[in-house]
Amino acid sequence: MRLAVLDRIAAAARDAGRAPGDVTLVAVSKQQPDERIDAMLAAGQRVFGENRVQEALQRWSGRRAGVELRLIGPLQTNKAPEAVALFDVIETIDREKLARALAGEMARTGRSPRLYVQVNTGEEPQKAGVAPGEADAFIARCRDLGLAPEGLMCIPPDSAPPEDHFALLARIAARNGLSKLSMGMSADYETAVRLGATSVRVGSALFGGRTPR
Repeated sequence: MRLAVLDRIAAAARDAGRAPGDVTLVAVSKQQPDERIDAMLAAGQRVFGENRVQEALQRWSGRRAGVELRLIGPLQTNKAPEAVALFDVIETIDREKLARALAGEMARTGRSPRLYVQVNTGEEPQKAGVAPGEADAFIARCRDLGLAPEGLMCIPPDSAPPEDHFALLARIAARNGLSKLSMGMSADYETAVRLGATSVRVGSALFGGRTPR
């Protein structure tokens, strides 16, 4: 399944006049059993996304060498030290308290994971992320705190076509000088690539459905 997803990413990139290598496939490994993770590693996948710090700590103990780990789920402020220690990329910065906690931990440890600001493009109350109208000011505040976000992340509403949300995220990134866009999941990653995604977060299209706990 990995090769099929990579082929579709490449085709979407070429359709948009982009190089396929400009798009990173992030395998969403949350709640997947060990055998599926090991099979994906054996297939050559090296970038994985996790939703929860504690689950990631348990899963990746003993598997960490050569793997890039991304936090793609909400981060509690009190988990900032563990997140900074474990993850190479944190994609879900969405409030000043968290930005301050990350800045403090990064200064204390000297470790600098790459950072994304999460934008709630649909302004859905149940989802994390800064509102689009507040994104510019929040990005500036992150920079004031000494952080250097490299990109933006979004999760469009399930009930809406994703194109407008991906385009909105790209506009916010462009006017703030951010080059990375984490957008697109199993149902819409090809659309995201055509609209500028530099990474796509794919779970079920890679692993199949999650096994019940």
